[in-house]
Amino acid sequence: MMEEMAKVVACDESGWIKVEVKIKSACDHCDNHDSCGTSAVSKAFSLKSQQFSIMSDKTYPIGEWLKIGLPESVVLKAAALVYLLPLVGFFMGAFAANTLLASSDLFTFGAGLVGASLAWRFARTKAANMENSAQPVILAYIGQRINQSL
Repeated sequence: MMEEMAKVVACDESGWIKVEVKIKSACDHCDNHDSCGTSAVSKAFSLKSQQFSIMSDKTYPIGEWLKIGLPESVVLKAAALVYLLPLVGFFMGAFAANTLLASSDLFTFGAGLVGASLAWRFARTKAANMENSAQPVILAYIGQRINQSL
């Protein structure tokens, strides 16, 4: 289970809680180092947070923190689809062009790119549907964070 801290942004009586999760960089140092070139690009172009809704049987005060979790299998399956399926599409497109049409290397390479592009579009749509159907769960109620700037 992948775990993350989320801040409660809104809560309604029907059981839906809107939470906000801070998006982290891959190395998790973008908030700490100002001299890193990747940090500058990340600060300029990336989203800082993401909001989504979670179904809950309890209500939580706005501003409180929750620990939420998402099954790792969902993320791994989506990543495998997006990274591996275009590679398979490239080989299938190139193989089909080379075998069926007995064409030149340039045409075979172009057909491979078309196959990879089509497979990537399919994989991206399928992965988005898979991630949308996976609902995060509330693992723990944390409460308010302690103010560290004394």
